[in-house]
Amino acid sequence: MSTERTELSELGEFGLIDHLTKNIELQNVSSLLGVGDDAAVIDHFGKQTVITTDLLLEGVHFDLMYTPLKHLGYKSVVVNLSDVYAMNATPTQITLSIGISNRFSLEALDEFYEGVYTACGHYGVDLVGGDTTTSQKGLVISITAIGEVAPDKFVKRSTAKKGDLLCVSGDLGAAYVGLLFLEREKKIFLESPKVQPDLEGETYVIGRLLKPEARKDIIEFFAESSVMPTAMMDISDGLSSEILHICKDSQLGCVLYEDKIPVADETRNAAFKFEIDPTACALSGGEDYELLFTVPQSDYEKINSNPAISIIGYMADAGEGAHIITKGGSRHEITAQGWNPIR
Repeated sequence: MSTERTELSELGEFGLIDHLTKNIELQNVSSLLGVGDDAAVIDHFGKQTVITTDLLLEGVHFDLMYTPLKHLGYKSVVVNLSDVYAMNATPTQITLSIGISNRFSLEALDEFYEGVYTACGHYGVDLVGGDTTTSQKGLVISITAIGEVAPDKFVKRSTAKKGDLLCVSGDLGAAYVGLLFLEREKKIFLESPKVQPDLEGETYVIGRLLKPEARKDIIEFFAESSVMPTAMMDISDGLSSEILHICKDSQLGCVLYEDKIPVADETRNAAFKFEIDPTACALSGGEDYELLFTVPQSDYEKINSNPAISIIGYMADAGEGAHIITKGGSRHEITAQGWNPIR
């Protein structure tokens, strides 16, 4: 491991931008002009354009004590692409702006960008612009993702219909349990720095927190199977609050079955170590970046044939409210206890 440290002040802003963007190769035909001019130029050839932005702040959205910079770069891109996929669109470009303090060296920044470029390569997205500036304190990351979708094929949160099946991709609650392990080890480390972290072989849940993936495969499956979800969003704040968004925006109620909520065995076992309920992790945890969507009942066979998708309930009249039916058969109102960024 090289211990070299290059101060960012040695390069200056333009030297830094040149350094960080020198190896960019554009992958999408729609990226006509990328980094290097005053603005990028994109042509989506008759498709509709989807745009989303995320702001990530050190100490609020990530903790550098246990987040490797390469993972942070990767995750920063992925969480943004997830919002594009949640519209049933394909991400094509991103812009990335960062605010950095002088505690970061050029080598540290290279690591961050290595993660960014890995994610761009994996999802076939071009980095076409951005900005760098000095931050007085902490690392600030802002990413805008741009995607394309065939005319009027984008999917909103407000268009679910009564009787639609409520579905989710992947499994839930893992990232939250991963966070519990890392926070616990951080606390121990701060109290006794000589103690080596013990993550107890929990690679799955920790991986789901530090290196999430966006569900490109589900959007591709919809296209291949001619499935058009009636409503969709990604799960960043926990299943319960996202379900309530769809209910509120679509003016519907829903019934969710606890025993249908997909939770990985690794998550279940890890949750038990903290003596917490795995269902609670799935409902309130957040940061899973799975897709929550509704489809007409006529799509049941197609959806059911995909092992990466679980049917977890159905949409009902607004008057019925949003309820979860527990494994024991009792019925409870769904409450939003997900992560609230404004608190």
